[in-house]
This record gives sequence, C-alpha cells and structure tokens, in this order.
Amino acid sequence: MDLSFLFNNPNFTQIFLPILIFLSRILDVSLGTIRIIFVSKGMKYLAPIIGFFEVLIWLIVIGQIMKNLTNPINYIAYAGGFAMGNFVGIYLENKLAMGILLLRIITRKKAKELIEYFRADGYNVTRSPAQSNEGNVDIIYLPVRRKEIKNAVDMVKVFNPNAIYTISDVRTVSKGAIPIFNRSPIFHITHSKRLFRFKRKGK
Repeated sequence: MDLSFLFNNPNFTQIFLPILIFLSRILDVSLGTIRIIFVSKGMKYLAPIIGFFEVLIWLIVIGQIMKNLTNPINYIAYAGGFAMGNFVGIYLENKLAMGILLLRIITRKKAKELIEYFRADGYNVTRSPAQSNEGNVDIIYLPVRRKEIKNAVDMVKVFNPNAIYTISDVRTVSKGAIPIFNRSPIFHITHSKRLFRFKRKGK
C-alpha cells in the first residue's frame, strides 16, 4: 500500500507529524526508563525485548525528522516528547513499585516496640547495637517491598520520630528474606487502627 501521498500532504507534515513525533518520543523514553529498571533488577529476558522496541521507535522518529528538516516544529516536538517521556517514565516507575528496598534505621531510643510491630506484621527484622558520636544506638535492618516502603517509614516516625533512616535498593535477596503475604482489606483496617492508637499514645 502506497502511503507516499500521506507523507507528502502538507497538513500531515505540518500538523500530524509533529504530534506523532511527540507521542512516539514519549513512548520510547518511557520504555527506556522501564528497561533501565529491568536491567537493574537483573531481568535479562525482558530488558532486551523492551530495548528492541525502544530503539526501533527512536529510529522511525529520527527518520521522519531527517525527511522534514525544514519544519522546526518537529524539533520542538522531539524535545518536548523527550521531556514528557522522562516525566511519564518516573510516574510509571512509581506505579510499578518493583523490587526490594533495604530500610536502615539508626535510633538512640529503644526500638523494642518498633521491632515487635514489624515482626507482628511478618517482616524479617535484624537489630544490631552500635556506637555513634552521640553514644549507644540501635541499627535496624528491614527488607521491604518498594510498594510498602511508605507505610514502613510512617511507622518509624510514629515509634521513633527522631530516628535516622536510609533507604537503598537491593538487587537480589535470598529466599525467606521477604515474607510471602498478600495484604487483605482486614490488614489495612487493622494497620490503620494500630497506627492511630500508637499516635495517640505518643501524645
């Protein structure tokens, strides 16, 4: 099927082509973000597949720009699509919430209640006594799924509001490091009640 009449149509090259370039650039940059995530997680089969389509879309877009160098709107569409693609890619990364994080908590306050809370929820918690410039501290290591990190940090702030914490990516974990459980609606209701109770207790 000959589509040359379409690409030679002034309306297409001046209006629709920049839109297609903009949308295509968003897609390929978003795919690039997801590919980087998959590479960092060691997904050696999915990452090359996404990389193939990422480069294919990029080549098609560049080819169309090279054929229409006289239209400056194409350059703006290309740059705008790249910028928006980064935004969409970050949004998708947050929504996917893939992988495991290590929450490292350093606290001078006794962490018994905090540890008991996490262990009651099925987390694997490791506590290690240590020395800091200000004296004795406890270091707590807690592997957490990325999608649950906000709840975990909220609980740290409730039990030990002055604690220092850091979050780092974990590429691989051994079997049993992360408990296998699905959060039911009952859990979320119970979690909210316990969080409310401990907040009131801290007042």
